[in-house]
Amino acid sequence: MEKLGEVVVKPRLPEEELCREIGDCEVLIVRSSTRVTRRVIEAGKKLKMIARAGVGIDNIDVKAAEERGIKVVYAPEASKTAVAELVLGLMLCWARKIPQAYRELKEGRWEKEKFVGTELKGKTLGVVGVGRIGGEVALKALAFGMRVLGYDLVRREEMEREGVKYVDLPTLLRESDFVTLHVPLTPQTERMIGERELSLMKPTAVLVNTSRGRIVDERALLKALREGRIAGACLDVFEEEPTKNLELLSLPQVIPTPHLGASTIESQRNISLILAEKIRELKEEGKG
Repeated sequence: MEKLGEVVVKPRLPEEELCREIGDCEVLIVRSSTRVTRRVIEAGKKLKMIARAGVGIDNIDVKAAEERGIKVVYAPEASKTAVAELVLGLMLCWARKIPQAYRELKEGRWEKEKFVGTELKGKTLGVVGVGRIGGEVALKALAFGMRVLGYDLVRREEMEREGVKYVDLPTLLRESDFVTLHVPLTPQTERMIGERELSLMKPTAVLVNTSRGRIVDERALLKALREGRIAGACLDVFEEEPTKNLELLSLPQVIPTPHLGASTIESQRNISLILAEKIRELKEEGKG
């Protein structure tokens, strides 16, 4: 196997320490918890590439990198199966009350009458952002016998052939039993699901977010859940991570997980291979 260079692993460095460590690095690989600010980029005097190990580059100051001629790369396709399976897993947990039943039986109580659930078959799933991951979610939901609505124009022709119906966002929110979010965090999508959007959802509907926490206004979501304007939420991501929003976590209508979207052996292997290939290409360019 070709050696691409010396690898130094130092996870979860704060900005100050990262600025001190980055001086001799040509490639910086980060996960979602590390913020690559303009200050960090300017400290990386030899930096040629910033690689995001996963989906989304909202934790990187892309403009500052472009100004320095530094490549920003990521691996959006690597975790589509992992995230899509998590979405379906969360929906099944909600529909069949699996976490509650698990907890009670572990505590020695056999009360199956309390855990009468519902089926995904025949329910309507609204997918906001039908790209790589959203498209995978849509296909898996169709296999469950769900009706699938999609909002945006990504992969439209392909998804319509499979049976996804494209609608505007208000229609999707009004008609869906589950709404799952799969859009990148940008100035346009930040808090795109707020009080107005939540008010359009059915009182029996469930919001699923495995994209970025700041896509959802957590204060508005907390209020909607407390007032019974939606039935529940399955959240893998939060406005701040690790989240300190104990009010939201404590609600019985919320099924939370600690940003597990890409946390599978297969996904992490795929991410590693994709980024290694991008680094190899960078090295080859340097020889040219």
